[in-house]
Amino acid sequence: MAIPKIKEQEKFELHITADNVESTDERFTMDNLGLGDNYKPLDAYFMKASGEIIKRSYSKGERRNSNQTMPRIACQIFEKQLAGLSVEEKENFPICKYTPDGDTYRGIYSSVEEFKIHRNTIEYMIYAYDNGRQFVIYCWNIFSTILFVQECLKRFGEAGDQFVLTYREKDEKETLEAETESAVQEELVQQFKGYRNPFSSMLIESKNLIFRGAPGTGKSYLAKEIATDIISNGYFDDYTLLTDEQKKQVEFVQFHPSYDYSDFLEGLRPKVNDDGTMGFELRDGIFKKFVARARKNYEDSKKSRETIEKELSVQESMTAFFSGIELGVDTFKTINGNEFTVTSVDDKHINISIPGNATVNRLTLNLDEVRKMLESEQKFDKIKDITTFFGKSFATQAYSYDFAIYKAIRDKKNAASKTKAKQEELKKYIFIIDEINRGEISKIFGELFFAIDPGYRGESGEISTQYANLHADPDEKFYIPENVYIIGTMNDIDRSVDSFDFAMRRRFRFVELRADERLEMLALLEDEDLEAEAIRRMAALNKEIASVEDLNENYQIGASYFLKLKTLDFDQLWTDYLQPLLQEYVQGMYDEDGFMKKFAKAYGYQEPSRGDADETTQDQG
Repeated sequence: MAIPKIKEQEKFELHITADNVESTDERFTMDNLGLGDNYKPLDAYFMKASGEIIKRSYSKGERRNSNQTMPRIACQIFEKQLAGLSVEEKENFPICKYTPDGDTYRGIYSSVEEFKIHRNTIEYMIYAYDNGRQFVIYCWNIFSTILFVQECLKRFGEAGDQFVLTYREKDEKETLEAETESAVQEELVQQFKGYRNPFSSMLIESKNLIFRGAPGTGKSYLAKEIATDIISNGYFDDYTLLTDEQKKQVEFVQFHPSYDYSDFLEGLRPKVNDDGTMGFELRDGIFKKFVARARKNYEDSKKSRETIEKELSVQESMTAFFSGIELGVDTFKTINGNEFTVTSVDDKHINISIPGNATVNRLTLNLDEVRKMLESEQKFDKIKDITTFFGKSFATQAYSYDFAIYKAIRDKKNAASKTKAKQEELKKYIFIIDEINRGEISKIFGELFFAIDPGYRGESGEISTQYANLHADPDEKFYIPENVYIIGTMNDIDRSVDSFDFAMRRRFRFVELRADERLEMLALLEDEDLEAEAIRRMAALNKEIASVEDLNENYQIGASYFLKLKTLDFDQLWTDYLQPLLQEYVQGMYDEDGFMKKFAKAYGYQEPSRGDADETTQDQG
């Protein structure tokens, strides 16, 4: 039996000069360098005007013929010239411009840390030279550094010099490998870099973490620091430095006695109907909305680039279709000839009006069903095809209208258009619950006890919610993906940890924060003398508090109270904040006045004399 020959893939050559970029592939264009994701480098070299060829002097362990080979050759040849650039010239050095209207990526940096300050991504190349010094530039696909090497030719090359890149299209296996490379690299980077805060790794390991401790220990502030640390991959912990997009990976909620399941996960909320009557509709709570964002990212990160591009193309077609019709005016017909109009569309539903139907003149369709039909690229010719597709025994009334809308979108879809996309990066999402013990935990979480368990994250922990029968798909399951992490904070003296039942307590890791553990916060006062005095007074006061028999360390005062010294003096901090709090602690105790005097003395507060009080009154008058 003859072995069939494998068809040899066509090779292309890309020639880059100071003035021009040309390829033997007629499809190549400088208008979309993102297409470089589709190609594999075979060879790269520098050719002088004289015809002399210079290849890469590979470092030990360096991969041959990678996306980084050509820019490494440029760095190798023009090393001295690049090193001689000023800091400003390096920061403004052009690297990449994917489209004519897109932003120009700039910058030659001296370290990965410096690079990440300007661009927090794993898409970079490191070129080592001169005993430990580095050039770090943006680099992703084989076309992403064309602008960089061309700029090197313009500034440092001679007339006729050029770079030559040989490449071919990736096969299916290579495409799949490339799509997972980003996630692998990110994991490796994180293992090497680590987090700034020791509690960050603790949260990653445990999934669920609760900080408990005295008031003012900075529990909420710490939770934000940890979230920022994790999301930035250990490069900073200041929440304000996160981008708007990164902040979508963090959510905050504060529990209170009236907070319940409908606020947290889902529940019925009042709604004014079109005819003016009152009704109810099922709405997602803050946690379910947050999990939906995380779950989409988690599921998208597992998809191939081809799948993502298909979904984006369908989404664009649906958006174009619904924005192109006049709501409530343009009519559509079902197979049976029933006319209807689309009255409104949101991210989950298509609301339609059926004037000719005396029984049901309004209907809500599941937008996701139409989307899945379009994404499947399956041909639907009759209603039964839809029933079979969704695994149903009987067709629903909605399927007739789904079919009509599906056909209308499909007929208008531009088959020639294709959306380019990159592999979705797996992100981490942090949900922060402040004052977690002030709510009725069992009532708020309900069946989530099972789903939040670190051992049952993902589809293995799927649950049916209390309102599952009201979902568009009653069989819909809810689960918490692996990329969701929960931080809770609690004040032990506000309400005991005993309010947690054992089922909930074993699903969280508890960390005690002492009053003196977060003193570094006081550096925010930006005054060393003031900081030292605050620490001295806090230590003296807490020592006195601990000496009271009915009090303990949970009643001590944390450092965050003393941050108010930015705008208050020590006496104002005492009278307006600390004294009322401590008064609550000792209320009803034997000799509470005596305790308060000891606290005031330890803190360093002295009651103004009567004469001083009178003078103050007169001055105010």
